[in-house]
Amino acid sequence: MTKQLVLMDHDGGVDDYLATMLLLTMEHIQLLGVVVTPADCYVQPAVSATRKIIDLMGFSHIPVAESTVRGINPFPRLYRRDSFIVDHLPILNQNELIHTPLVEETGQDFMVRVLREALEPVTLMVTGPLTTVAVALDKAPDIEAKIEKIVWMGGALNVPGNVEKSLEAGQDGSAEWNVYWDAVSAARVWQSDINIIMCPLDLTNNVPVTSELVYKMGRQRHYPVSDLAGQCYALVIPQDYYFWDVLATAYLGHPEFYQLREWETEIITSGLSQGRTKVVAGGRKILAMDKVDKDAFYAYILQQWAR
Repeated sequence: MTKQLVLMDHDGGVDDYLATMLLLTMEHIQLLGVVVTPADCYVQPAVSATRKIIDLMGFSHIPVAESTVRGINPFPRLYRRDSFIVDHLPILNQNELIHTPLVEETGQDFMVRVLREALEPVTLMVTGPLTTVAVALDKAPDIEAKIEKIVWMGGALNVPGNVEKSLEAGQDGSAEWNVYWDAVSAARVWQSDINIIMCPLDLTNNVPVTSELVYKMGRQRHYPVSDLAGQCYALVIPQDYYFWDVLATAYLGHPEFYQLREWETEIITSGLSQGRTKVVAGGRKILAMDKVDKDAFYAYILQQWAR
């Protein structure tokens, strides 16, 4: 069976590492590499943690690349420091050497090269801002034809955003962080003809990380991947935390769990609603994950991480 070619682009948050771990369990996927975009993280520990996770899971041949793009509105430092915590977890530091390669070229150049060299169209699995994708498209417009689709965790269509007014004064609360970090780049990707499948807050708000599920991971901690996943979720359980990136990534494993809906949209790039993904008649058509079989999703990630 021909495997689906995927290039991952994540931004170093706790759920980004977990999404990477889930993707690595999918036997029908050929992961061509992982780009780390410096958004919801400090990039050096985020790159380090990513390489250690890939080592732990036995895929040390998969290269990692550090994107050097910059956003407009930084994620809060309190969010970003989790990258240091994950990089220091004991389970990721049992070996002195990291074997997963870090390529010398920038993440955006790596993305261009991987897409150009791919023999078949590639799915971009993006769990952070779209800035690296936008910069790659500007550098090499020809790669658009090599992108089969973008599966993206981002946006809020018909629910409030998660950029809180208490953290970002002067905003109206409609923006989602992966758009707000760099709405101009999101709008650039919206200008392309690439098929986009979004996992917006409209869906993720209904799929929380629960204590019950984290306890279940603990009961299968004799599996190293479950042990690491449980440790990561333990870090965030006091918060209102949802399966953002993991829910988006699970679509590649079981699209039949999801119902998609088409929307006409635009990205707001300035003003009080900067970073809003707005539903507008005649706007850019995208598909959004609208509903999911939660029980099937929860069972799936527990099964996949039992290794």
